[in-house]
Order: sequence, then C-alpha cells, then structure tokens
Amino acid sequence: MDRKKAVLLLSGGLDSTTLLALATRQGYAIHALSFQYGQRHQAEVAAARKIASEYRVVQHVVTDIDLRVFGGSALTSDIDVPKNRVVDEEIPVTYVPARNTIFLSFALAWAEVLGASEIFIGVNALDYSGYPDCRPEFIAAFQEMARLATRAGVEDSKTYIRIETPLIEMSKKEIIQLGLSLGVDYSMTTSCYDPSASGDACGECDACQLRLKGFADAGSSDPGRYTTTRLT
Repeated sequence: MDRKKAVLLLSGGLDSTTLLALATRQGYAIHALSFQYGQRHQAEVAAARKIASEYRVVQHVVTDIDLRVFGGSALTSDIDVPKNRVVDEEIPVTYVPARNTIFLSFALAWAEVLGASEIFIGVNALDYSGYPDCRPEFIAAFQEMARLATRAGVEDSKTYIRIETPLIEMSKKEIIQLGLSLGVDYSMTTSCYDPSASGDACGECDACQLRLKGFADAGSSDPGRYTTTRLT
C-alpha cells in the first residue's frame, strides 16, 4: 500500500525534528524542505541534512532564498542577537519578516507538484519568541489561501492540501517529551540563533533559553553542544 505523501518543513531544530519523527511514525512518505535564506545560524542547514538522512526521507530539498536583501532581522542582518532577555510576547528583532509565509508558499507549490495531501510545519504558539507567523490565526488564514489558490482546492473542496501543525498548542516540555517517546536523538538538532564558528550554541539567545527550559521542565538533560561560558 502506497504511503500518503507529505511535505515537511525541516529546519534542523528541535520542533521540526520532533515533527519529522511524529509524521514518520504516522506512516507518511516525507519530502523534507529546508531553506538557506541568509540566516546567520547556517549550522541548522547541516543539521537538517543529517536529520533527513537519519530518517530516510523520500527526498530532501534545500532551497536558496537570500532574505538578506531585505534585512530587518537579527538573523539576516548585522543587528545583534538579544541575549539573556526576558522572553515575552513582544516581537523581538530575531523575527524574520514573512518567513513562514514564504516557506509555506514554497511548500505549497511542491505539495501540488507531488500530489501531497499535507504540509507539516512545526510552529508553536506557547513556548515561542512572540512571532506572529507562529499563531493559529496565521495558519488558519494560510490554510484558506491554500484552498483558494491551488488546483486541488478548486477542483475538489474535500481534498485540498492541508496545513498540519500538531505541535502548535504544546509546551516545549511536552514537545521534548513527545520526541523522547519517539526516540528522537536531540544531539542532532540545533536551535541557537547565534552559534559559535564551530556550531556550539550560545545558551543565551531566546531559542537557547526556551530549549534549555524545556529540557529542564521535562526532567531531561539537553544533549546539545553549548559554549563553555554557558551557566549550568
């Protein structure tokens, strides 16, 4: 029996890797999509390649989009990455304008070509950095756009491509617990916005703080590599 095809956005981070493990367990034939978009944390692309290979996805495409031409984010310009700030709902300078809209648009195009019925994205609306494109309202709006803008949605309203967000209402603790139950090796993943030249995480940016708190809340140790200056 043929497996259902799905496109999965794979960043190389904790959430998308957990999502990959979950979708794989559910029996999907995964076509993974990653982006080199000019981000300063290029280590995530290498991590995504390794993770895609580990999970034996059907296909892994790494697409180049240079968002540095627009800037506007600490991840795509020379703006300093905030360290040790209180993570709240204020939109931080690490927000990349329209990033998930762009990523989902590419995923939607590929899903149409593949005949895939689902697109998986590991957005989370609880333990996140305040990004507007991680909210359920955004996903619902993009879902409606996908229904209106694709051949599948026009020809059969019951079989349009669906945006799947299994992690969206989960805490980082719950995501990590889910991943551990699925056997995820989190040492393969990277979450840091400002890693060292060797790829070690800073332990101080929003992403590192959320990750470290998630592991602590889950009663587990983070197997990721951090710089020696990180407080334990």
